[in-house]
Amino acid sequence: MTLAPPETAVPAALARAFSGVGRLGVAFSGGVDSAVVLAAAVRTLGAARVVAVLGVSPSLPATERAAAHRVAAVVGAALVEVETREGEDPAYRANGADRCFHCKDELFTRIGEDVVTAHDLDAVAYGENADDARRPDRPGSRAAAEHRVLRPLADAGLDKAAVRALARAWSLPCADKPAAPCLASRIPHHQEVTPAKLAQVEAAEAALRALGLGDLRVRHHGDIARLEVPAADLVRVASDPLREQVRSAVRGAGFRWAVLDLAGMQSGAFTLEVLRRG
Repeated sequence: MTLAPPETAVPAALARAFSGVGRLGVAFSGGVDSAVVLAAAVRTLGAARVVAVLGVSPSLPATERAAAHRVAAVVGAALVEVETREGEDPAYRANGADRCFHCKDELFTRIGEDVVTAHDLDAVAYGENADDARRPDRPGSRAAAEHRVLRPLADAGLDKAAVRALARAWSLPCADKPAAPCLASRIPHHQEVTPAKLAQVEAAEAALRALGLGDLRVRHHGDIARLEVPAADLVRVASDPLREQVRSAVRGAGFRWAVLDLAGMQSGAFTLEVLRRG
């Protein structure tokens, strides 16, 4: 299945980001931001001149990996996987507030070493949008700047709402997909990131989604799993029969206790707290 003919053209400011590019690689996660960059590039340059690049490591859930392949197929772009080894970097494992810098630095380094030459790419782009560019908790943007990675959405002034509107107009299957940050974001800063912790979080979140929960986070606090869900789901999760099912799912992933955070979903909470204290 490929993307239907456009009912909405690529905005001129976004199309200009690809000017002069012969072949483009898009750092691709399957989320709405990188999917819109990929779709815009295909519509502007043609599918034969665009490659989606998916970084694969223990911080990427298997469900997200499969979903990225499905979205790339709908867009009509070839997808290549590159194995990233951020877990071998002591600075990444130390999990400071700059963890995302080390992760993105590894990704863009691997793309540069393994993909650019193999696919004769002139440039690489990624999905930072205008909202992301204004946030203080996005150290990955520094890595992108150091590697001279293009940021078409941010440069075109497209915020998250505008990105989702384009995704809907282009019938992208991820148009309304909730944000899905990497599994390492579930571990508090300055607590080591390990494959075992990542696997534990992935298992717990997969089990909870199987219960019908959609947007959620399982924060790893040792034996405690702190569950974040949208405020509208708090009462349902805390009430039987779902309460006991949630508890069993979390314990089945290796946690001793399941704790429901009454604050609900909190994007970037760990990093923002460290930045406030700093």
